[in-house]
Amino acid sequence: MNLRIAIAQLDFLVGDVEGNAQRVFAAAVRARDELGADAVVLPELTLAGYPPDDLILRPDFLAAVDAALAALAARVHGIDVIVGFPEWRDGLPFNSAAVLREGAIHRIYRKQTLPNYGVFDEKRHFLPGSEPCVFDLRGVAVGLTICEDVWFSGPVEQAAAAGAQLVLNLNASPFHVGKTAEREGVVRERIAAAGVPVVYANLVGGQDELVFDGGSFAMDASGDIVFRAAQFAEALETVDFAVDGGTVRPVRASVAEPLPEAASVYLALVMAIRDYAGKNGFRGAVLGLSGGIDSAVTLALAVDALGADQVQAALMPSRYTSDMSIEDARLQAETLGVVWHLIPIEPAFMSFLDLLAEPFAGAAADVTEENIQARCRGVILMALSNKQGRILLTTGNKSEMSVGYATLYGDMAGGFAPLKDVSKLLVYQLAEYRNSIAPVIPRRVIERAPSAELRPDQKDEDSLPPYSVLDPILALYVEQDRSIAEIVAAGYPEDVVRRVVRLVDRNEYKRRQAPPGVKITRRAFGRERRYPITCGFEP
Repeated sequence: MNLRIAIAQLDFLVGDVEGNAQRVFAAAVRARDELGADAVVLPELTLAGYPPDDLILRPDFLAAVDAALAALAARVHGIDVIVGFPEWRDGLPFNSAAVLREGAIHRIYRKQTLPNYGVFDEKRHFLPGSEPCVFDLRGVAVGLTICEDVWFSGPVEQAAAAGAQLVLNLNASPFHVGKTAEREGVVRERIAAAGVPVVYANLVGGQDELVFDGGSFAMDASGDIVFRAAQFAEALETVDFAVDGGTVRPVRASVAEPLPEAASVYLALVMAIRDYAGKNGFRGAVLGLSGGIDSAVTLALAVDALGADQVQAALMPSRYTSDMSIEDARLQAETLGVVWHLIPIEPAFMSFLDLLAEPFAGAAADVTEENIQARCRGVILMALSNKQGRILLTTGNKSEMSVGYATLYGDMAGGFAPLKDVSKLLVYQLAEYRNSIAPVIPRRVIERAPSAELRPDQKDEDSLPPYSVLDPILALYVEQDRSIAEIVAAGYPEDVVRRVVRLVDRNEYKRRQAPPGVKITRRAFGRERRYPITCGFEP
């Protein structure tokens, strides 16, 4: 006998309970009628969308989920549907999974291991379950677990002890570099302890600062991958299981190869832009195109996410902008086929200098004048965004945001920051990756020394250590919480380390006012790294 399980790796919208339920039903019908599946398994908290955050605290939201689940269950026939939802029972909230069968809710499992680190706040919203859930599916004992349940020993082994011959794990596991190997490693550990095959169904899509990469998979009882879905794409695919007495063995199916680092990050950013703009109702995107590497990569990402006809670029030269920058920006815009506008900021800049002539009298020019130029550009870009209904994409990278090398209400102005968690060195890798597909970023943009071009002959390294030194220090301090002594011991000059650490700590107030951006590392600014602005601790 064979058992066929469909995995619905889909992109849901947080809060769209009715829409999500409709997508579940459509997937179930297709899995039943086209794919011949006996059951379809969907991601964690499917009906609510993930993460629902404090929507879970709203009784009207939970009532809407209850109603949608009941209505969905009544429509399900001919296939089991295993779907995640927030459950509110007897005044207690749970992160649960329901088995829908023949017009009714057949069984419910409650997640036992609640993550409360990084981007996760599940202990704020849910109580843990304690009991296994094992149900019969065409003679096979199937156990349920949810996401974090496979990251620690306990729930999978408990399900196996309760008789499960196969475990289905519902997930909403966010992407970061290296996550595929991590997930598969922990599932392999659970299988080694429990001795049963596991199906891992993951969410795909962008949600605010998070992006979910899919990559759903199935492992046999030896811990070998027998199926893996593609990353960053919706999928409805099946895994067959050969059932022979007490043995349930998955049959090898398609196994997509994990993506290399630059490719995975690039596709994560594309998906995040597409979903953030689309789910929030923007009519495309606009950005400032300077002729530098950051805006060049951001433009390529925007076009790949939304299409050239949905993206516009503004070239806003100042008195310090080189002809090279204008030429390269224009070349890239024309290569990608986007509409671009040349809007020199000199008239606006002079107007501000005239307005401020009296209070600035006798004061030497400094960073103030540089920031005024950036803010002129911010005003122009926000005007284009407002007038056209397009989201303004900021172009700053993680290296700059870490040390405050950005202007509040200037180049930080905008609605979404695709490169917010991308180091400067990785930005260059993304440019090379995109050009390996088709050359859309001018070679000179990649090879020239980076500069803000806000004063004569300015270079980033006038104000910052070389990125080859800065980025590793930031990775150690920001992403790994290493001390100054530990970073110095890793081979970096103490004076440089202390200066970088001071800059990071001093600029928390700027980051708190930055637009949301995509998490692609283990530690991103935003909901994952929450530090006080006013702080007396000196590392």
